[in-house]
Amino acid sequence: MTIGRRIRAFLSSSSPPGGTTPAPTPTYAPERDGEPDPGEVVWAWVPYEDDPSQGKDRPVLVLEVAGDGWTGLMLSSQDHDRDAADEARFGRYWMDVGTGGWDSQGRPSEVRLDRLIHLERDGVRREGAALDETIFTAVVEARRGLSG
Repeated sequence: MTIGRRIRAFLSSSSPPGGTTPAPTPTYAPERDGEPDPGEVVWAWVPYEDDPSQGKDRPVLVLEVAGDGWTGLMLSSQDHDRDAADEARFGRYWMDVGTGGWDSQGRPSEVRLDRLIHLERDGVRREGAALDETIFTAVVEARRGLSG
């Protein structure tokens, strides 16, 4: 199934449970101004889960402004579709987001939905590109589906 069809299928099947008020939804608002905005993919240092004193520079999808920085979700060029059952067993959930200017080699990327990253103001190295608004909306809804 193509990314577009997966996104449309997810969006058409997603709705909040009856009688509940959904959490505020991050709003897509990229601006090429050097400042991270929701919907943009930026490069930042992301600590490893098993050893937060170590990490690596990687692309992160900005979801929203949060206090003195931003919250976001890390991207990977590894294909987690092949090991999705193992990933889910360990509580890791990935979603295809396609290609973009954040990857100089043009590789397809996946966003990790279950691990929210806090980005410090001085920790963001550069803007990579803006994600397509439809894909951004699908990512936000998929993340909401995990926590609801």
